Amino acid sequence: MITPIEELPLEGRRVFLRVDLNVPLTRDGDTISVGDDTRLLACLPTIKHCIERDARIVLASHLGRPKGEVKPELSLEPVALRLAELLDREIRLTDEPVGDGARKVTSDLREGQIALLENLRWHPGEKANDDKFAEALASYADIYINDAFGTAHRAHASTAGMVSRFADKGAGFVMKREMAQLAKLRDNPESPYVAIIGGAKVSDKLEVLTALLSSVQTIIIGGAMANTFLLAKGFKMGKSMVEESKLALARNFLRKASQKRVTIILPKDLVVADGLDSPTGTVVPVDMVPKEQMALDIGPQSAKLFSEVASQARTLFWNGPMGVFEKTPFAQGTMAVAQAVADNSFGYTVVGGGDSAAAVHQAGIADKISHVSTGGGAALEFIQGIVLPGIAALESD
Repeated sequence: MITPIEELPLEGRRVFLRVDLNVPLTRDGDTISVGDDTRLLACLPTIKHCIERDARIVLASHLGRPKGEVKPELSLEPVALRLAELLDREIRLTDEPVGDGARKVTSDLREGQIALLENLRWHPGEKANDDKFAEALASYADIYINDAFGTAHRAHASTAGMVSRFADKGAGFVMKREMAQLAKLRDNPESPYVAIIGGAKVSDKLEVLTALLSSVQTIIIGGAMANTFLLAKGFKMGKSMVEESKLALARNFLRKASQKRVTIILPKDLVVADGLDSPTGTVVPVDMVPKEQMALDIGPQSAKLFSEVASQARTLFWNGPMGVFEKTPFAQGTMAVAQAVADNSFGYTVVGGGDSAAAVHQAGIADKISHVSTGGGAALEFIQGIVLPGIAALESD
């Protein structure tokens, strides 16, 4: 059993609040600022709840991949500034994740005040789940709350190692909502259940694809990973990104799907170009990809087919873009799928974090989706039934 934040004795106590502030940053000259504050907005209710109950709040998060080194360009300073604006209150950023400076800032907190530890991944002990680092983090608080679902699949010091040191521990509002909403996909999804899976590599998604065979009726595959499946079916893919070492696995998956009577839908046409920086693309059928070109998006025929299938789903899960959607010429397939998911007004629709979540926010249709997850990998593992370390650590003894 996991204790919800409402039932924890927060008043006057120091609360270690693990949040997900891993946001994109933008640079304008010498100024670095938050490029997308969606994750900051998500954790505001939990932080405000702690403020209202006079807790002394110690926020902690990682940012980017500094690989255990101090990298000023990955400081949480711009995040602290934006979060302070959103909360309309001061946030005291420490100069390091652990050490004398962090200890003083956290120990000096009064009721309702907020400290933010500097980027946890500046210290190698975070990813290594080092016991001494975990102990140092735990010494800054009396209560532990995890509200960072997006990191719950990682057994790191701040999500797993330190948690056993707290008698009082629980889940914030983001964590609670994610578990409740994603459980609907895992436990008893209504049929027809359609999954749309995209992204770059078959190797990244093969486990979830295989797990989905037990619960879905249809799987739509797009993005660069579709190239490998198309190659496995005998189509020539030119210079498209493919995983030739995974062709046997792709064929085996298609056989399993056929045995379980799960329909697999692959693109019928593609947008091809010379490279990622090409200003435009050309639409071709899947059996006519030029030798010197690469597939960078699904074509309009595929987008229409995918959308029609999505419109009939009672349960609809989407994870992964249909192409290189960060490049405007190759974004139309992803945006068409995003719109199709939003247009399904009678089904339960879930978008599984990462680029897919970015797409629905970019399109301004996130409010039309039943649930937009803050976690990509965490959401995929959760719906497979995998025990996430960050959630398991919250279970009461």
